[in-house]
Amino acid sequence: MITISLCMIVKNEEAVLERCLQSAAPLADEIIVVDTGSTDDTVEIARRFGAQVLSFPWRDDFSAARNVSFDAASMDYCLWLDADDILLPDDLAKLLVLKETLSPDTDMVMLPYHTAFDADGTPTFTCYRERLIRNHAGFHWEGAVHEAIAPRGVVQYGDGAVTHRKTGPGDPDRNLRILEGLRARRPLTPREQFYYARELTYHGKDQEAASQFADFLRTGGGWAPDSIQAAMDLADCYRRLERPEQVLPSLVLGLCFGAPTPELCCALGQRYLELEQWEAAIYWYEQAMTRPEHLGFTLPDCRDYIPLLQLCVCHDRLGNWRKAAAYNEAACRLRPHSPACAYNRAYFDRIAQQNADRA
Repeated sequence: MITISLCMIVKNEEAVLERCLQSAAPLADEIIVVDTGSTDDTVEIARRFGAQVLSFPWRDDFSAARNVSFDAASMDYCLWLDADDILLPDDLAKLLVLKETLSPDTDMVMLPYHTAFDADGTPTFTCYRERLIRNHAGFHWEGAVHEAIAPRGVVQYGDGAVTHRKTGPGDPDRNLRILEGLRARRPLTPREQFYYARELTYHGKDQEAASQFADFLRTGGGWAPDSIQAAMDLADCYRRLERPEQVLPSLVLGLCFGAPTPELCCALGQRYLELEQWEAAIYWYEQAMTRPEHLGFTLPDCRDYIPLLQLCVCHDRLGNWRKAAAYNEAACRLRPHSPACAYNRAYFDRIAQQNADRA
């Protein structure tokens, strides 16, 4: 059985740290906590769980702090978590099994990271992250923000997820501030430029963001999942900038970087639906339901619920109301309390009644 170092970086996390450590402690053979300047009870909470606490002055660089935590780890593998992450009981059980069965020649385990949820707690936004990394194998974090370790070697995928349960607003300007500081000193790397463009969109700067996304896609060098996402983000910028003629060409750029994701298929379907090109929209929504798992940002509804609802719309517009109603019922089975499904069901009930009355 492998051993695991739980590695964390923290600052003023007294509200959530205990919750995180309680959920993950059964998996960890040691806990390394790098504190970057807490003024609350964060350090005391970490020590209550037996953590080795290291102080590291914050310098606007998440990778630097994470590398300190990995450098201090002594177990076979490093597992990283943020303070507002938790391991739900079912996921902890899966990871405990993984700990017992993982081949020691595995370099990295990619795990789902759930970061947004619907009212029922079902994940609505997921991505795979490099979560369990073999220690002393030359892996290092890169990137001042949205830091990452590039997958290499023997990579395995697991299904024990990490759940992000953010409780406070945080500093909404922090990442943009860090990236603009970097940009003032040197050219951004492709990954940094991608996230800089995304931060610009979060701050309502769509014109600047569109320029950055377009340059990122034109110059290349980014990870394929980031490039596909950038094409969709660029299309969204143009939509908000009321430049609809640029939406479809931007989405098509995403096809240049690999097999289309369900999210890209749905975006293409949506654009063709807006253009009232129903057959083309149907093609892309059907494709969305056949696409495999991927490493980029994942919206699980793009695999089933969204395509089913939109196929309902497209077939209704083509006059195939029975087929449209069938797609709506399939969507209803996935989301029994969906207002859209309920509205559609009532609409098709009226059509059926009108047809019966005429018979």
